[in-house]
Amino acid sequence: MKYLFVSVPALGNKQNTFLNIRGKLSEYALTYAFNVPEFKIGTLDALVLLSDDLTKYDTAFEQSVNKLADILANLIKSDITNGHVREYMLANDKPVEEYISTFQWNTMKYRTDKSLQEITATLNQEVTSIDNVMKTKLNAYTQSKNTLTTLQRKETGNLSVRNLNGIVKKEHCVLNSEYLTTVFVAVPRSAYKQWFNKYETLTQMVVPRSSVKIAEDDEYGLFSVTLFQRVADEFSHKAREEKFIVRDFNYDEDALKSQKEELSEAEAVEKEQQLELFRLSRTNFGEVFTSWIHLKALRVFVESVLRYGLPCNYMSATIAAKPKYEEKVDSILIAQYGRLGGVHGQALAKKNNGGQHEELLDHDLQAVNDNSYRPYVQFELEFDSERN
Repeated sequence: MKYLFVSVPALGNKQNTFLNIRGKLSEYALTYAFNVPEFKIGTLDALVLLSDDLTKYDTAFEQSVNKLADILANLIKSDITNGHVREYMLANDKPVEEYISTFQWNTMKYRTDKSLQEITATLNQEVTSIDNVMKTKLNAYTQSKNTLTTLQRKETGNLSVRNLNGIVKKEHCVLNSEYLTTVFVAVPRSAYKQWFNKYETLTQMVVPRSSVKIAEDDEYGLFSVTLFQRVADEFSHKAREEKFIVRDFNYDEDALKSQKEELSEAEAVEKEQQLELFRLSRTNFGEVFTSWIHLKALRVFVESVLRYGLPCNYMSATIAAKPKYEEKVDSILIAQYGRLGGVHGQALAKKNNGGQHEELLDHDLQAVNDNSYRPYVQFELEFDSERN
């Protein structure tokens, strides 16, 4: 979805100005009143500095909104819920489109008797605080998810990585021997013949004909081999040189039970942190999104004062162009309000109306060719609630 927040002089009657714009755009866009209150203005220099800060915060708030939306989308894709991502992206308990189209300034939270700088600082502090909390929670969840993935991989991977508890039995091992030990090796299925030809001669002190295939999957066979403890490290090194994978494994009767308990605990921790992250993401998405729209309102107010002067007599509206009509909406607005930009605005209107470039002065063309320039106050908001 894409919205324009537009402000133009009201010429004494805000309602008539709004109805005029809505009427001209009725075929091409949905137009809503954007109710921006009047604030304590302060000095012109302070407004100019604030305008720069608002531009910076606007970008930061947009990034925060998109991060939270992406977290929600990824969690929903992980089957945490059967719902659609749009159902959970709510602002003030409304779908974001409805919140924008019915926007009202939250005077309880952001008192208009405070200075513009104080309100801006409050908005920024809230979003920054949420960013920090979400960063901590996301890192914790990512860590628990990685731990679980590692344990699950050991349970479900091939014999070169899979945990051998439950596969290797007591009878496969030489236990309690002062001199002998058992080594377990994952051998690619295509290299069985190579293994049997070489394992006895990789080092000295390998028990002849001691290798036994214990298990097999689609990629590897797991073989045991008995040898003297003193050559175990050397044997492992030589085996790896031949592309055989020596498994680091010591038989423990209680290990299988401990392994299952560890996996179960990791699953519980991951699920708990996933649900907590989902709850926080859902709540904080609404908080940050509403802060973002309030910041847009501040930008509209500040820029309107800087551009149109005092007293504050302007009308602001939210415009959502219908598909494929964005350029048409833009051209109608420029045709209607091009005069506000003086020679630059008139040049832009001429260009949109197909006027010849020869009629325009060089400095006019420079302003016209700046795609971001509009002779009226305009800010954009673009957000993909579908997370496509």
